[in-house]
Amino acid sequence: MARTSSGGRVTGKASGRRPPLTRGRKAASEKRANASSANGREEPLVVFFDDIRLVRDLLGDYDANLAVLEDRLGIQAVVNGNVVSLRGPEQSRETARSVLEQLYGRLAQGEMIGVGEVVGAIRHARTPAQVAEVAEAEAKDAKDAKVPAAQQIRTRKRLITARTPAQSTYLSALQSHDLVFATGPAGTGKTYLAVAFAAACMESGKCDRLILSRPAVEAGERLGFLPGDMRGRTLSHAMIILDEAQNTTSMQMKMFLTRIGEGSKMIVTGDPTQIDLPAGKDSGLLEAVAILEGIEDVAHIAFTGRDVVRRELVGKIVDAYEAAPKRGERNG
Repeated sequence: MARTSSGGRVTGKASGRRPPLTRGRKAASEKRANASSANGREEPLVVFFDDIRLVRDLLGDYDANLAVLEDRLGIQAVVNGNVVSLRGPEQSRETARSVLEQLYGRLAQGEMIGVGEVVGAIRHARTPAQVAEVAEAEAKDAKDAKVPAAQQIRTRKRLITARTPAQSTYLSALQSHDLVFATGPAGTGKTYLAVAFAAACMESGKCDRLILSRPAVEAGERLGFLPGDMRGRTLSHAMIILDEAQNTTSMQMKMFLTRIGEGSKMIVTGDPTQIDLPAGKDSGLLEAVAILEGIEDVAHIAFTGRDVVRRELVGKIVDAYEAAPKRGERNG
């Protein structure tokens, strides 16, 4: 049998010579079992893994990781030692196999795997709906609809893997562009990935310093602001991050963007739905994204509620607010 790059081997039949893995996972839900039996009595897709110690980490505590795979893909997974048998729709089984092998490979590299990493791997895998979408997009030559490979950042302490296709696109943009705008709701990893990328660049000697800035917003008192020490300075050989950029005015944003110097990269993040500027003042973030669109070496990654990775509840909250009528509409 051919060996996969992750250490897993795939066959069409299960082996009875493997010792059973005694774990506390509950039996698959009746819903998944019925869905699996509805597909006939086809042979399960069986995946072998070489290292039983890594398999335990792959499955998670009480097989929590495997349960996520079953729920998200509508399959049934049965574990015997270092063998996982997958039943369900063919494409879903193939997606599950791909996810398991990818996660096993990441464990072999020393990365920790949890439910979040499983969900992220599923998002990057091509599910049946995504396969159809990609096929249609390729027919129309729409390259932006393709699912990118999961990008990674390695720091001294850990290896960070993108959890959504949008995060992978974001990390790719950070590598290839000197100015990157990242907009979208809370919990999508905009700031976290920006800081992780900046830290990795600093550790590898690609920059000399890291500059993190946030706009000052008045808290009701018209006290004014000190100009600070950034006005008129050129920031060279640095990773420069502007967080909460939706609260910059037009002039503040222009002043900030024109500070970028030789050997520097600039990352601007913000949530356009949480603007705290006084009434009548437009956000400098939205204006900058519109004005600089199409300029070489400038990228804009727009995250949505589907990219929320902080917790599924956060994604539901974001979706609920986006679906709700605006304040003016509610008041008539």
